[in-house]
Amino acid sequence: MASKNILEVQDLNVHYGASHALHNICFEVKEGHLLALMGRNGAGKTTTLMTLSGLLKSTSGAFRLRGSNLEHKSPEFIAKNGVRLVPQGRRLFASLSVLENLMVGEQKIERRALWTKERVYEMFPVLRVKKNQRASTLSGGEQQMLAIGRALMGNPEVLLLDEPSEGLAPIILEEVNQSIAKLKDEGLSIILVEQNFSTAKSLADDFVILNAGLVACVASADQIKLNPELATQHLGIS
Repeated sequence: MASKNILEVQDLNVHYGASHALHNICFEVKEGHLLALMGRNGAGKTTTLMTLSGLLKSTSGAFRLRGSNLEHKSPEFIAKNGVRLVPQGRRLFASLSVLENLMVGEQKIERRALWTKERVYEMFPVLRVKKNQRASTLSGGEQQMLAIGRALMGNPEVLLLDEPSEGLAPIILEEVNQSIAKLKDEGLSIILVEQNFSTAKSLADDFVILNAGLVACVASADQIKLNPELATQHLGIS
């Protein structure tokens, strides 16, 4: 049976003043799938995630979670209704402890009350060990784990990950990627912004590639494996 769309983005346009950043962006995220959103620097990837999380307002278009329009809703409303962003740079509360950062993200919703601090600790054991330490004292990899854990505490239906691999050592990157793969396997729908094509290929079910604010390519993982040029011609890699 084909997977249903959990998130639909239709004709999304975003401006920064007079600059037209996103041009009629359209794509769908299937339930339980990981969609890799890729493109060169400045292609519009982060702008897309910020718009879907309510931090930017679109000029026109719509995006819907299970058919309910979230366009022009507040970030708080969007987060409460199931879309959570792990931003580029993590943006943790540096002076708060690991536990306090997790509890800031907590949201108990009966229909999907799956994530507790204990379950986050099971996924990222180092956070249990360091639960009383300030976030500012963690390594880059530990901070990324905490940022993901904080978002999971909101029990999202769609998780937006903006370059979670940025600045991580290879061994830590592998651990984070394994955690993302596990979340997908458990049925969480994910949009992953990722610069590393090899990482994206190892995790993604579907690809959307942006070029100068336009959708340049929409393809399944199988299509990309058979014809990687579909992606690489827009990414400047060979």
